[in-house]
Amino acid sequence: MSPAAVSLNGFARHAVAVDVVLFTIQDDVLKVLLVRRQRAPFRGAWALPGGFVGPEESVDAAALRELQEETSIGNVYLEQLYTFGDTERDPRGRVLSVAYYALVNWQRMQLRARREVVSDAEWFPVRRLPGLAFDHRKIVDYALERLRNKLNYTTIAFQLLQEEFTLTELQGAYEVILGQRLDKRNFRRKMLQLGILRAMNRFKASGRQRPARLYTFTETKVVKLQEKGIIVPF
Repeated sequence: MSPAAVSLNGFARHAVAVDVVLFTIQDDVLKVLLVRRQRAPFRGAWALPGGFVGPEESVDAAALRELQEETSIGNVYLEQLYTFGDTERDPRGRVLSVAYYALVNWQRMQLRARREVVSDAEWFPVRRLPGLAFDHRKIVDYALERLRNKLNYTTIAFQLLQEEFTLTELQGAYEVILGQRLDKRNFRRKMLQLGILRAMNRFKASGRQRPARLYTFTETKVVKLQEKGIIVPF
């Protein structure tokens, strides 16, 4: 019998949801976007932006829609993270959640809670999160682990920066995500060897230090460095 001929009537009904882990860096601190729930279950608790997938909607479209509806943030490139399906993860019943994550520069975002959906939306330090609804702390932890691993073979961290940035700002983003200091000379040597940075004829002043040269990313999207034959272990 072909798969198309199989009836679904004998199977239990499951709901499919999406959750979005949105990372940013504010004041040299890695933060994640949370919303305060207005409805049961976990009414009044903080949670990741997300919700149920509509019957005529793809999971990708649902993730973007929920993020827009709850926080007013749109036009974000989301990467699928993992599917969370513990049987007791939602007290309302059997709910599978497809999680997504992304890195954004918070200064480019117009964050505004949609009051008819959630009561508030804020950036929280990853290391000092409040109690979260459902299994959302588990989702955040998994997203952070994935993010740290991807630093070694992609340019994902560039999404946190302004269009033009200094090498010090770039190194700072890596250090905040990894939670450790990196050797300045070694970091700069590796980054400049990648061939993905373009030096600008502009400089940025910082206190009494000599103005630092600004750079820009030569690619318009995240690059997998191994495709260029490059691995950057930190």
